[in-house]
Amino acid sequence: MTDVADEKMIVFLVDDDADIRATLSRALSLRGYHVRTFASALEFLEAYDDTSSGCLILDYGMPKMNGLELQRHLKDRNISVPIVFITGHGGIPESVQAMKMGAVDFLEKPFKQSVLIDRIEAAFKTDERRRKENLQTSETLTRYEALTDREREIALIIATNPARNSSKEIARQLGISPRTVDHHRARILEKMRLGSVAELVETSLKAGLFADNGVDGQVD
Repeated sequence: MTDVADEKMIVFLVDDDADIRATLSRALSLRGYHVRTFASALEFLEAYDDTSSGCLILDYGMPKMNGLELQRHLKDRNISVPIVFITGHGGIPESVQAMKMGAVDFLEKPFKQSVLIDRIEAAFKTDERRRKENLQTSETLTRYEALTDREREIALIIATNPARNSSKEIARQLGISPRTVDHHRARILEKMRLGSVAELVETSLKAGLFADNGVDGQVD
């Protein structure tokens, strides 16, 4: 189970029903979760800091801005907080739409508290994994920025032409000696803290370093 005592992991609860907010907040707090409650989507948006770790427990049927509208708004702002919907009003079309946009689950009220806990834990793991990937991408970009222009040029050739990235091939393309290419290869791996050319290719894809050059940044 996730260490719910970790202050960085917060359950954000958005529901316009004061009784539900109080009941869920109390129950989750007794289990050791850190809970912040909001009476509306707009109230949540005004207070939310997207550097906060955790998940969002979101009521579907709220006035002014319902749960799906808030989910869409967050997606448009590229905010990827994991969402668990709770609802007494939504149906199959709404749940399908929510799941397509990345919701962890769509629970109909009344639901078992144990089910909600399971979904919160799944959401925490999703958030933790996403933040770890974002950190790794940020570190990769920082290390890439430390490369010289020539090293970036060679890194691009290696990543975008994995079947033709021998030192002789690269040397022929750039009009330099294979020995010089070998030197640059070694420096690229050293600066980017990688152990092999295969790692360079995979890391470049994951970080989307060369997306503008036909590499989509997806790795199977």
